[in-house]
Amino acid sequence: MSTTSSPAALAGGPASTGGVLRLVGAAIALALLIAAPLAIYPVFLMKVLCFALFACAFNLLLGYVGLLSFGHAMFFGGAAYICAHAVKNWGLTPELGILAGVAFAALLGLVAGLLAIRRLGIYFAMVTLALAQMFFFFCLQARFTGGEDGLQGVPRRAVFGLIDITKDLNLYYVVLAIFVIGFAIIYRTIHSPFGQVLKAIRENEPRAISLGYRVNQYKLLAFVLSAALAGLAGATKAIVFQLASLTDVAWQMSGEVILMTLVGGMGTVLGPVVGAGIIVTMQNYLAGFGEWVLVIQGVIFVVVVSLFRRGLVGEVIALFSRQKPGAPAGH
Repeated sequence: MSTTSSPAALAGGPASTGGVLRLVGAAIALALLIAAPLAIYPVFLMKVLCFALFACAFNLLLGYVGLLSFGHAMFFGGAAYICAHAVKNWGLTPELGILAGVAFAALLGLVAGLLAIRRLGIYFAMVTLALAQMFFFFCLQARFTGGEDGLQGVPRRAVFGLIDITKDLNLYYVVLAIFVIGFAIIYRTIHSPFGQVLKAIRENEPRAISLGYRVNQYKLLAFVLSAALAGLAGATKAIVFQLASLTDVAWQMSGEVILMTLVGGMGTVLGPVVGAGIIVTMQNYLAGFGEWVLVIQGVIFVVVVSLFRRGLVGEVIALFSRQKPGAPAGH
């Protein structure tokens, strides 16, 4: 009996090669992000990173659990308000303000999740929308939010007492670090046993129940994690723009993050990042068209849904999968 092994087996096979390629791709992407401020306005890049993290957090819930939330703006905007208030009125440093915003978003996610998670499909979506609208009107009436004026002039104090973030370039690298940490948490979650259970729930919830999984607990944990990461994005945005306003908690913000996720590719790791980059770029460079930006976004959404049903990144992945040797015909 032969005891020799093939080189592929000794090296770990295709899976090992795929892992190396992912590491190389991640290193290249990180290098490009580090160098990006040399060519692109840092504040624009920070906005893209904040919304990319927001979209990734939303995609964790929609793309990997199959739960469509119409209320994620309440976590994004709620954390922004708490962070801005803590930094401006309580004198906290930015990192503590961001942590306060994340904690609030996680707690709000727990409460909202307990109310919504037992519902399925459109009923779940409507419950989250109703809760988000209630939170919007609370923010409109509450004194500490500043009402229609919002919380303006949030100070940029030194991070950890060392990093001067009054300079946009310094702040950019802080925001980049926050994005990388958030993205790494999402990536690890997706590729963990917990993530596999979430995918099983998405594909066939009754089967997951029959296998003994406490489905509602898994969904609730995923909901809270998604809310906390959305809060991380919102709190960071409040520091970047020194502002928290009703725009952050409005239902349109929930619609935007859905659009970003679907355009980029729902259920893909990089899809929400690409989608956020496209939508934020359009908003920034087409601002001169006024309300027509919304019309252009609508046209792009219709085109993507009609021609690229998996989203842009999803279609690219599907194309490469079909070209792999041994791939079934027609797939």
